[in-house]
Amino acid sequence: MRFIAVLNRGGGTLRTMDLDAFESRMRDRLGEAGHTVEVRTVEGRDLMDALREAVAAPEADVVLAGGGDGTISAAASVVMDTGKALAVLPAGTMNLFARSLGMPLDLDSALAAFATGEIREVDVATANGRPFVHQYSVGLHAKLVKIRDQMKFSSRLGKMRASVRAAFATLIRPPSMVVSIDIDGAEIIVRASGIGVTNNLFGEGHLPYADHPDGGTLGVYVTTARRLPQLLSALAHMLVGRWNRNAHVEIHTGKEVVLKFNRLHRRHRCVIDGELSPIEHETAIRIHPKSLRVLVPHA
Repeated sequence: MRFIAVLNRGGGTLRTMDLDAFESRMRDRLGEAGHTVEVRTVEGRDLMDALREAVAAPEADVVLAGGGDGTISAAASVVMDTGKALAVLPAGTMNLFARSLGMPLDLDSALAAFATGEIREVDVATANGRPFVHQYSVGLHAKLVKIRDQMKFSSRLGKMRASVRAAFATLIRPPSMVVSIDIDGAEIIVRASGIGVTNNLFGEGHLPYADHPDGGTLGVYVTTARRLPQLLSALAHMLVGRWNRNAHVEIHTGKEVVLKFNRLHRRHRCVIDGELSPIEHETAIRIHPKSLRVLVPHA
């Protein structure tokens, strides 16, 4: 296969690596398996243009994207429905979509998996037309990311420490919102501190990512906890994949979800695959089954 690799220089572990040495290993490992690879390392501001150019290149069979979940989400939005495949190099902090695909988290092991991998079709979701591969969220998660992004950190470990501090600040003063949630035509109205709509249901017993990325359904996670003990309990259950055991988390499934917010302040934001974005008064979220071809480890 013919690869074009787009590496986000500022993404996760890539920012502290010897990229020249890694690019050399990438060419060697894929070349040994009979593949060709062209590597393009870019700054974050140039990422989308580089991804579009890679997808448009007639010689490319696979677009290999290296970076965090935001980078991978951006790559999926460009690759989906093109007939080309996406290879996910897990160079971020959590690498949740990579985990869902069963990718090794060690970068050199990921290269070995690409060399002998196979193509699989998985789902993508959209929020008002914007694709995402992991989660759209409002409330708790959005406030945490907003606080964390105001902190300074220069490494994966630093980002994790900043996330812990931001989580503590968020739980001390949690958000509260009244939201109408329409799930496949059935409406519920809730007062929630957090809502997450996920590209397939999260699996159990591990970090929040889908075990079946081709399940064809949205997961809707509504956190109603507002007091600190309740919030800490919900957070603990989330981290170990035990959402369904928490009395303050409601779980629903559907093919189409419409969120309508009662009141929004200009400071409110949503998070789409880890990236803060403006929030809209009405957001329609849909699942697009098997709309993305991905390169995964050989079964």
